[in-house]
This record gives sequence, C-alpha cells and structure tokens, in this order.
Amino acid sequence: MKIPPVRIYFPEDDRKEILSRMNDTLTTGQLTLGKYGREFEERVAAYVGTKYAVAVNSGTSSIEIPLRIFGVEGKEVLVPTNTFFATPAAVLHAGGRVRFVDADPDTFSVSAKEIERRVTNNTVGVIVVHIGGIVTPQMPEIQAWCKEWGLFLFEDAAHAHGSSLNGQMAGTFGDAASFSFYPTKVMTSAEGGMIVTNDEHLTNEAKLYRDQGKLSFTQNLHGKLGYNWRMSEPHAIIGLSQFGRLEEFIAARQRIAAVYDERLAGVPRIHPLPVPDGCRCNYYKYIALLDDGIDRAAVKKTLREQYEVGLSGEVYELPCHLQPIFNQGYKEGDFPEAEDICRRHVCLPMYVTMTDEEAHYVVSSLKEVLGKGTRNG
Repeated sequence: MKIPPVRIYFPEDDRKEILSRMNDTLTTGQLTLGKYGREFEERVAAYVGTKYAVAVNSGTSSIEIPLRIFGVEGKEVLVPTNTFFATPAAVLHAGGRVRFVDADPDTFSVSAKEIERRVTNNTVGVIVVHIGGIVTPQMPEIQAWCKEWGLFLFEDAAHAHGSSLNGQMAGTFGDAASFSFYPTKVMTSAEGGMIVTNDEHLTNEAKLYRDQGKLSFTQNLHGKLGYNWRMSEPHAIIGLSQFGRLEEFIAARQRIAAVYDERLAGVPRIHPLPVPDGCRCNYYKYIALLDDGIDRAAVKKTLREQYEVGLSGEVYELPCHLQPIFNQGYKEGDFPEAEDICRRHVCLPMYVTMTDEEAHYVVSSLKEVLGKGTRNG
C-alpha cells in the first residue's frame, strides 16, 4: 500500500463545472477582477462571518497588504518564530521590523504571556498563526490584551479554513485575517489568498493595493504604491468549486483524525497533539510529537523506503529565527519551546480521499518503525 503525504482532490463533476466556467470567462474575456472573483469574496465573507473579503493572488500578499495599511513601516511587529517564511517576510516587505515570539507547546501557536513579555514601546501589532488548523484558546485573551495596549491583531489563518473556537470562526478575532489557497491547503484555488475584515477602510485600501494602487480600474491614476496582487478569474473559479466542498473536506479530515486518535492511543514514543476543548479543527495537519532523542529523519526515511508511507512537511522543521535570512544575532536556544517542537513533531498523511484502511496502515507502519528504535546518535 502506497500512502502519499497529501492528495489534491477535484471530483469529476467539479472538474466539468470548472471547465464550463472557464469557457465562460474565456468567451467574455473577463479574466481578472470579474464576477467570479466577486462571488468568491462574497461567499467567503459570509462563511467566515466578516463584512468584507478581498481576493488576492497569494496567501503571502494577503498578509502583506493589510500590514501596509496598518502602517508597520519602521515599526515592530510580534511574529511567531514557529511559522512559514511568508509571515515574517510580509512584515519586512511592508517595511516593518520583526520581533519573534516563542511557541506555546500546547497549541504550536503563541501565548498571551509570551506576547506580553516580548512587546516593546515600538511594537504596533501582533500576528497569530493558527498552526495546523488549531485556534488557540488564548485568542480572546490575546484579543483583549491587544485592544488594551492599542496594538492591531492580525490572524494568519492560512491553515485554518473552517476552524473555530467556541463557535467563533478563525479570521474574526483580529482586525483582519488572511487565508491561503495554495494547492496543499484544505481547499485550493491553485494559487491565491483572501483578506477578511470588518473594516471598510482597510477593504477599500486593499482593493487599491492589489491593483497597482490604481484609484480606478478604468484609469491609470495611482494613489498607492501597490503591486499586481490580483486574483485571476480562472483562479477564482477553481476556488469557488473547492469552497463549495469545504465542509465535506473538513468532515473527511476529521474522520481520519479520529482514526489516528483511536489507533495511536497508548502507542509508546509518539503523542498526538490534543485539540483544545472548544476548538473545531479542520485538520490541515495531524500533528504528533516524537519522544526526545528519536531521529525524525530516520523515521521518515524508513517509512518512505520500507513502507511507502510519506509523512507531510512539518509545521515547521526550522523556526524562523534560525533561518539564514532572518539571522540577526539569534542563536539556538533563544526560543526553546519553538525549537523543541520544531525538532520533534511529525505530520501524518492527511487527505480527503484517504480511507480508514490507509490510516490503519499508517499507524501500524509507524508502530513498527518506532519499535525498531530509531534514536539520534
């Protein structure tokens, strides 16, 4: 049995509908900023529960654009070190300075206590990342703390389509939030991102920034130093199709996660990351921690070569403060929690079409590999 880390899924009926809509947009010649993009925005906003949504060309630009509007240039933004490169990079591209924050091992996110410890007089905002689709129970506390101190709160919800905390959707805790529709995400538009917010001014500004800063679609008058951050109509068409399946996709992932939870209970040397009470997780990733000293690379290699089980990429293998491009005097040991969880965790295969039998095989293979004693050194 061969188990890939991920598998992107487009049902046959959906492919036909996508091609039909593609034919429509090719016939009309409306290839960008058209009706499908607007429909995608409206449906995402209604689903998340915000007043507005702005479709853009990538998850990365859906972070950078709001940061520009927040005015981070020359200022400091608190960013989790346990995140993808794009999160701190967006701060730098917007002219801001990154101040990294250590991880909360209970959720792989950040804690209110750590944010408070890292804030300075030059801090203007906080970014929280919902790792693996888990919304930290500390979001209300972080939200209240940011409001008290006059800091913007931004949610990087690239992993969190449909996730929630106590019934409140990811993307509605902050002043704005971003979603990514990269191919490996719970749903995809091939490439693309979405900004969601209740702020009308931010929405209007974001629409200017995404279209080269033009004051009007029909005039070459530029009021902002924008960029080509538009989402094309073909991408919006794909996104709409996948969005229509989002709840179905989440249910399928939750079913496989339940199989993993049951089968891994009591298995030595590996410990699934518990989903906090009140959190509805979409299981973008199924995260588990290996005991200290286990050689993760050897585990992955053995699973791949001897059992044909591919583990998906970590979240994340190397914290950002140790990435060469962000090396500003940081050293190993500066953010111990993030370094520990980045070093020890694995993400089990997870995709919509995965069967219970495949999930059982993943766990049985893991048990055999871990039983052989793959330790560092």
